[in-house]
Amino acid sequence: MRDGAVRTVVGAVAGLVAAVPVGLLLGTGPLWFAVYSLVVGAVLGLARRQDTAVALAGGVLVGVLGWLSFSLTADPLLHGDAPTWSTVAAASAYPALVADLLHGAVTALLLALLPTRARVHGEAVPAKRIVIVGGGFGGVAAAKRFERLALRGAPIDVTLVSDSNFLLFTPMLAEAASGAVEASHISAPVRSAVAHTRFRYGRVDSVDTTGRTVHIGSESLRYDHLVLAAGSVPHAFGLPGVREHSWTMKNLADAVRLRNHVLALLERADVEPDSERRRELLTFVVAGAGFAGTEVVAELFDLVHTVSRYYPGVGQDESRFVLVHPGDRILPELPAELGEYARQRLTARGIECVLGVRVVEAEADRVLLSDGDRIATRTFVWTAGNRPSPLVDLLPRPSGDVGPLVTDAALRVTGLDGVWAVGDCARVPDPANAGKPCPPTAQHALRQGKTVADNIAAAIAGREPVEFRFRTLGVLVALGHRTAAADIRGRLFSGFAAWLLWRAVYLAKLPGIEKRIRVFLDWTLDLAFPRDIVVTSAPDKVDAR
Repeated sequence: MRDGAVRTVVGAVAGLVAAVPVGLLLGTGPLWFAVYSLVVGAVLGLARRQDTAVALAGGVLVGVLGWLSFSLTADPLLHGDAPTWSTVAAASAYPALVADLLHGAVTALLLALLPTRARVHGEAVPAKRIVIVGGGFGGVAAAKRFERLALRGAPIDVTLVSDSNFLLFTPMLAEAASGAVEASHISAPVRSAVAHTRFRYGRVDSVDTTGRTVHIGSESLRYDHLVLAAGSVPHAFGLPGVREHSWTMKNLADAVRLRNHVLALLERADVEPDSERRRELLTFVVAGAGFAGTEVVAELFDLVHTVSRYYPGVGQDESRFVLVHPGDRILPELPAELGEYARQRLTARGIECVLGVRVVEAEADRVLLSDGDRIATRTFVWTAGNRPSPLVDLLPRPSGDVGPLVTDAALRVTGLDGVWAVGDCARVPDPANAGKPCPPTAQHALRQGKTVADNIAAAIAGREPVEFRFRTLGVLVALGHRTAAADIRGRLFSGFAAWLLWRAVYLAKLPGIEKRIRVFLDWTLDLAFPRDIVVTSAPDKVDAR
């Protein structure tokens, strides 16, 4: 018998059992209440939840719906009368409402107290413990998929562990750094995103793959399957001073700190009498001309020039913006013509694109380039390198491998039983692209999260996991000043049309209707009003590096 049918039968039996004390207590009619109890029990059985509070709330809701359907609708029809759903009818059916509410709650409670079990090849098995590490796109997508699979009867018990209690929409980090949107509006609490998943707020200290245990401080979590979605961190390649003196753009705190730093420099430059010193304060260098670096330099340019009216001591031509990239063109992820378009747009606005050159050293007040040039600056943003989360270094690796966790096409980590990986911390082969690694994009992480959940459920059920296959939908990059560039399945867009497309796509992908409304309002206000220049950090903290 399929597990859904088992859940329906178990729910119907629980509904009949709950009907006995409720019927005796309230004196309900035995025949119709028995039929009603079977139906309500079957519905609650299919939607069964182990969380007691959630189960009780669901039982009460089903009780209200049952009262509306049976007492106010079906019962009048059976007696040859048209249902009125009037206040008088509701008042006369009040005892039935009490009975239905009690019955729904008791039935849901009985089901919640039953041990979670399912059937694999005809035999009952206990729920498998699944631990997801990482609250980014991949981890949250996996948790959401597991919640749906649990509703369908999958025997799983899922816990998500993350050192951040919110899901960050990273494509809008640059806009948060420039004040175009509020930083809190591009994040959503993990607990609300996956409300039916256990959540642990903390940092994983170690993983025992032999004993299948994840350690979080003094707490230990046992697992049958481990999903690693820990993401990546900035990587300076050991270059002198880069780690100590650069600003990064990987999380919400980075965006807030960078914005405070830039505004504080404007405050200092406004009263700085020395022109050379003022020039240093108003020079902004960004290393790496991929999506992140290009968007950051464009947004910093917009921020400084939008708020410059408030700083009479700062001349319009005194600020300098430099984008440094070792390749021969910016945005190598885009077709060459779009990359050239982006370079021309940035150059026309006054942003210097220094190509074929890389940063070799950084100090507190200057950056040294490979061509020998030294740029005096107090703002050096590093977006030129990332590496997998340090968590992957805690795992035993075959042959001393380093870097991303190598997986097969089904997202299983090579050499580690019961361990799966998705997102930036994994090197996932793309069968459709000669086995080359999938790009570390959010759209891939989202689909990998869904696939890994389906594959783990398949493995539990004794089926063979499937390969992860996904073709990139497209790439978009904002260039500031209401311009953008986009490649959507080979169709190229640029300028204002691409900017509208960029905003429409990312607005639709924001997690939750509330965040979409808030960001839309931020964008609307940004069209009509100058950006906020409030510095939220103390003066002695804003530019410490």
